[in-house]
Amino acid sequence: MPPLDPKRFTVSPRTLWVDRLMSYFIKVGGVLIIITVLGIFLFILFQVFPLFQKATVTPSAIHTLPTAIPRSTILGVDEWGELPFVIGHEGTFHFIDLAGDRGGSLKERAQHQIAAVTAATYHQDKQQVLFGNKKGQCQIIALQYEPRFEGEGQRTLEVTLQAEKPLLIGRRKTPIIAIDYGEAEHGCLIAAIQETPQERELHALRLGREDSLVEPSRFAIKGRYSLNDLITGAPFKVIVNAFADGLLVATKEGMVFFLKFQEGMFHQEQRFKPFKDLADPTVASMDFLLGKQSVSFTHPSGAHRLYSLCRRPGESQLQWGLTKTFPALSGPATFFAGSLRNRAFLLGSGSTASLCFSTTETVRWQATLPFHPNAAVITGKFDKILFLDDRQTLHLYKLHDPHPEAGLKAFFGKIWYEGESAPTYIWQSSGGTDKFEPKLSLIPLIVGSFKGTLYALLFAVPIALLSALYTAQFLRPEFKRIFKPTMEIMASLPSVVLGFIGALWFAPLVGDKVPSLLLIFIGLPLLTLGVGRVWLRLPFAYRNWLKPGYEFLVLAPLLLIGGYLFWELGPVLEQKLFVVTDPNAGKSFADFRLWWPERVGASYDQRNSLVVGFMMGFAVIPIIFTIAEDALSNVPPSLVSGSSALGASRWQTARLIVLPVALPGIFSAFMIGLGRAVGETMIVVMATGNTPIMEWNPFSGFRALSANIAVELPEAPQYSTLYRTLFLGALVLFVLTFCVNTVAEIIRQQLRAK
Repeated sequence: MPPLDPKRFTVSPRTLWVDRLMSYFIKVGGVLIIITVLGIFLFILFQVFPLFQKATVTPSAIHTLPTAIPRSTILGVDEWGELPFVIGHEGTFHFIDLAGDRGGSLKERAQHQIAAVTAATYHQDKQQVLFGNKKGQCQIIALQYEPRFEGEGQRTLEVTLQAEKPLLIGRRKTPIIAIDYGEAEHGCLIAAIQETPQERELHALRLGREDSLVEPSRFAIKGRYSLNDLITGAPFKVIVNAFADGLLVATKEGMVFFLKFQEGMFHQEQRFKPFKDLADPTVASMDFLLGKQSVSFTHPSGAHRLYSLCRRPGESQLQWGLTKTFPALSGPATFFAGSLRNRAFLLGSGSTASLCFSTTETVRWQATLPFHPNAAVITGKFDKILFLDDRQTLHLYKLHDPHPEAGLKAFFGKIWYEGESAPTYIWQSSGGTDKFEPKLSLIPLIVGSFKGTLYALLFAVPIALLSALYTAQFLRPEFKRIFKPTMEIMASLPSVVLGFIGALWFAPLVGDKVPSLLLIFIGLPLLTLGVGRVWLRLPFAYRNWLKPGYEFLVLAPLLLIGGYLFWELGPVLEQKLFVVTDPNAGKSFADFRLWWPERVGASYDQRNSLVVGFMMGFAVIPIIFTIAEDALSNVPPSLVSGSSALGASRWQTARLIVLPVALPGIFSAFMIGLGRAVGETMIVVMATGNTPIMEWNPFSGFRALSANIAVELPEAPQYSTLYRTLFLGALVLFVLTFCVNTVAEIIRQQLRAK
C-alpha cells in the first residue's frame, strides 16, 4: 500500500480564510447585538429619567409697586403671566405690566363698583373676583384678557372689567368678613359670613341665569338663606363647592360643617374636626384644590392635612375624609395658591414656601425665601409663580415641573384618589375634563401581564409538552414527518389574526357555553385515562393487532366523539348546577353568566381571560412544542435502548429516562413560551376587555403592559407624563423579561449539571 500524501491533511488557505472571517463575523455580530440591546435600554432609560426629577423654582424678576397702590393681599394674574394685578381698598384693580408693553402700572375701576370693601376672593380659573362690603352687599367682577397682535407678530394684552349688579346677601348694613361663591350650569351660590356686635352669621344667596337674545346673560336671585341654625360656634371661613350646591364652613372652635342644598333647602350633611387629635383643634386655613374635591387644612402649629370626598364602605353618599398628611409648616399658612392644570398647590408660612402635589402626597419644592409673602399665585400654564411680599414688591419666579404627578409612589404605591373608599392601585390616564386626576399606577398592568401569561400557559403547556413527548417517543417516524411540520406552521399565524378570531368568533361562541367547556376540560383527560386503562387490561393478543405508534388512530376518534358529547351535555349540566332566581319574577332559570356573579361575587365579561388564554395558547403551543420535541428527540438512543433492554416499558422509559435527561431543554421551551406570552400585544388588545383591573377572575378582562403601550402611545403627546410613563412600562417589561430569563438560565444550567 503506497504511503498517504501529507498534503491531503492540509487545510486549504481559502477554507482557513473563510473560517477566520466567519469567526470575526460572529464575534462582531454578537457585540453589535449587545450594543443594540444596551442602546435600546439606555434610550428607554433616558425617556423615563425626567419622571423622577424634582421641581425647580428659580428667581426671574422683581417689580416694586408704586407707592400709590394701597396694601393688599389679593393677587391675580392672566394665563400668560404678563399682566398681574393687585386689588387695593374699595375694590380698585392695579395692573402691573411685566412684559413692558403697557407702560407701567395701570389702574382700572369697574362700573357699579361697590364701596367700602371688607372681604374679597379671587377665582383664577374663571378670572372673577367676588367682593363683599360693610353694607352686606356682594358683587362679582369678571376680568377679560384679550391678546392683540401688532406689527411683526408682537402681542399685547388688553383687559376689561365686567361687573354684575351689587346684591344684598344677608343683613343690611352688616359687614361681610368672609365670602366665596361657586358657579355651575344651573346658576351660582354665594356664601358669606357677616359680623354683628353680638355674633357672626352665615348667609347664602342662590342665583340663576337669565338669558336674553339681545343682552348678555345676567344673574337673578332665586333665594336667600340664613344658615345659622345649621352650625354651632363662630364661623370665620367659608368656601363653596364646584357644583354650586354645597359649602364648607370652618368655625373658631375647629369644627367644619358641610352644608348641601337639596329639595329646596340646605341640610347639614357632615361635621368633622380636621385636627381633633390635637390639644387645640383650631383650623388656621381652609382652601379648595383644583376640582374642589379636596380641601387643604392647616393648623396654627403648622400641621397640614388634606381632606377629600370619598365613599365610605357601605355608604352611597360621598363624605369628607382624611386622605393625605403633609410635612408640617413652621406655622399657620399665610398664603395659598392652587394650580389650574393639576393637583399641585403652593402654600407657606412666614418666609417658607412649599409646592406640594396632593395625589402623590409629596413636596415637590420647598425653600426659605428672602422675603415674607402675603399672597402668591401660579400662572395658568404652570410655569411661573408670583409672590407679593409685605413691602408691596412683586417677585417673579420661573417654575419647571413638567411631571408633578409622577414618582415611585404614583407608579408602584397605593394612592387614595378622590372618590375612592381606600388607597388603591388604579390606571386611568385620561378623563373628560381638565379637572380629572390622572391615575398612573403600573401595578394593574403588571398584574394583567402575569394574568394573561398564566392563563395562556395553563392551556398551552400541558398540550405542547405532552404532544412533544408523544411525537418524540411514541409516534412513528412516517407520521412524525407530517405532524411536526404542521405544528411548526402554526407558529406563523399572525397575532392579529388570532386576536380577530378570538374577539369576533370565539368569545361570542363560548359566551354561553362555559359549562360545556368545563365538561370538556374535565372529561377529555378522564376519557383518555379511561381508554388507556381499558387498553392495558385487554389481552395481549388484541393489543398486538395495533402496532406501536398507531395508537392515535383509535384514540383520536374517541376524543372527537367525547368532545362533541361533552359540548352537547353542557346545557344539561347548566340546568342542574348553575341555576339563579329572578328576585322580581320569582322564577328560577339556568344561566352561568348570571350564576357566577351571584354566587362568586366576581364579574363576568364576554371578552375575558379565558378567551385570551385560549387564543394566546395557540400562539405559544408551537414554540414550546418545537423546542421541547427537539430536546426529547436528542436524548441519546443508547439510553432508550438500554432502558428497553432492562425490561422497562415505553412509558417508563419516557418518564424515568427521557424526561429527566431532556429537562433542561424542556425548561428552555417553557421559558421561551413564557417570554412569548408576556410580550404578546394584539391578542390581548383584541380578545379581552382591555380593562386595567386587579383580580384573578378568569371571566374578567385585564390590560397588559404591552397592550397598554400599543393602545395609548399613539395618543400620548410627545414628552408628556403619559408618554414617558408608557416608556416606563416598557422599561418594567424589559427588566421583568431580563430577570425571568436570567433566573431561567441559572435554573437550566443547574438542571443540566444535575
